[in-house]
Amino acid sequence: MSTSDRSALPLPDYDELSVGTLEHRVRSLGVPELDQLLHYEHEHADRPMVVQVLTARKRQLDAGAPLSGGNPAAFKPEAAGHGHGGSPVSPATSPEPMSPPPHGTPDQRGKPKGNRTG
Repeated sequence: MSTSDRSALPLPDYDELSVGTLEHRVRSLGVPELDQLLHYEHEHADRPMVVQVLTARKRQLDAGAPLSGGNPAAFKPEAAGHGHGGSPVSPATSPEPMSPPPHGTPDQRGKPKGNRTG
């Protein structure tokens, strides 16, 4: 495989994955796949944190750590809740505008300085 061929990498959208996501997704990869990603990473972005994650996972596997289940190629970023979600914001769902008073609370208004006795 040419290391410039992104489509042949064991993780789809590898270049767009955050370090945190990558850390979880590489748990199902074996040493050959990790070596492939390391080689690709060194030739392209060479991100220190990504290299550290991949190298650490290789060390874990060398020490006898098991592969986790799942298929990393089946992951679809859209299915993880990225993009659209949450509650829609519209004028109907927006709160009423409120300017807090310069002193006091909305329920207990402060007195202007000119009206104070003392």
